Amino acid sequence: MKDPVLVFDGDCAFCSSCVGWAERYLRQTLASGGWEAVPFQFADLAALDVRAGGSGEVTWERAEREVLWVTPAGRVYGGAQAVARLLMRSGGAWAYLGALLTLAPVRPVAGVVYRWVAKNRHRMPGGTPACALPNRGVVQSS
Repeated sequence: MKDPVLVFDGDCAFCSSCVGWAERYLRQTLASGGWEAVPFQFADLAALDVRAGGSGEVTWERAEREVLWVTPAGRVYGGAQAVARLLMRSGGAWAYLGALLTLAPVRPVAGVVYRWVAKNRHRMPGGTPACALPNRGVVQSS
């Protein structure tokens, strides 16, 4: 793998729309190289986890809850920090915005905003009921 991989939820229309936007607009400003976007449903998560040292950082459960950015060196970033790395990779003004998201005073706020959006993505423009995060630990009655 020579480029970072953005792993996202391909079943979520909101997530797919965001990735489509990034592919259209962020690649146009690409200053430092490419990146690949792959829905986690079709990604070789085991191979990506091996690249990351086999520590269980790249899992189905994690990819279901947050976007992942896996670098060629094996670093894994999730959620808002994955978005920050994508923006930084894109160069130009986007890189400054991405760098801002990694700063200590901003990072926790970015994480809270990301988690809120992820939790409510089925309500976002383009979102559908299929975008809702799964309820873990809830027993389904039959």
